[in-house]
Amino acid sequence: MKKVLLVEDDQYISELVSIHLADMDCEVRAEANGSVGLTRALNEDFDLIILDIMLPGLDGLEICREIRAKKINTPVLMLTAKSEEIDKVLGLETGADDYITKPFSVREFIARVKAIFRRTKLNVAETENESHEVLQFENLQIDLDKRKVTLDGQKIELTPKEYDMLLLMARKPGRIFSRNDLLNQVWGYNYDGYEHTVNSHINRLRAKIEEDPNNPVFILTSWGVGYKFNDELGV
Repeated sequence: MKKVLLVEDDQYISELVSIHLADMDCEVRAEANGSVGLTRALNEDFDLIILDIMLPGLDGLEICREIRAKKINTPVLMLTAKSEEIDKVLGLETGADDYITKPFSVREFIARVKAIFRRTKLNVAETENESHEVLQFENLQIDLDKRKVTLDGQKIELTPKEYDMLLLMARKPGRIFSRNDLLNQVWGYNYDGYEHTVNSHINRLRAKIEEDPNNPVFILTSWGVGYKFNDELGV
C-alpha cells in the first residue's frame, strides 16, 4: 500500500481525492494547513505528496521548495485553482513532478497519479536490474544503482525528474530528444502545450552540472529540434 500526503484546504476536494486514492490502494494523510503539511512531509516517508498552491500557513510552492531544499525527492503533484501559465511554470520549477488545474476530472487526476507511480516503479525496477552500472563522462559520474550523480567527486542533488532526464539522454549520447520525447519518456504522460516544462528542467539541470550553464558541455541544444547528451565525451 502506498502512502500519500494530501495538503488541501478545500474539504470537498480533499475528501473526493482521498476516496479515489483509497480506491487505488493508497493510505492517505490529509492536512488542511500548509505549515502542518510541511512538518509531516519533513518527518514522515511518503510515496507521493499532493499540494494545493493556495493554503493557509504556507502555500504549496513554499512547501515544495522546502521539501526539495531538504533533499527529499518524493514525487510532488500540484493542485491549484490558478490557470495562468506563470503559475504552472513556477510549480514545476520549484521541483514539482506534475501539475493539475482545478476543476479537474477524476479520470485526469487518476491518470496523473498512476503515471507518477508507474514511473517510480520503472525507476526502481531499472535500478534492481542493473549490475551496479556506472556511467562516466569526464568528471561527471552517474551511478544507476544508487541513483547518484557526482561531479568532480562531489554529489549533485537532483530532483527525480532531473535525474531521469539526465539518465535518459546520457544512456544514448548523440541522440536528439525533442521536447515531446522528453515529456513522454520522463514524465510518462502526454503533455500537450507543456514543452516549456522541459526548458525549465534543462535549465535547472545545467545549473547543477555545467561549469558554465550558458556554454554547456554535457547537455547540448539542437536548435529547433531538442536536446542531446554530448557524444564526444569519453565514457
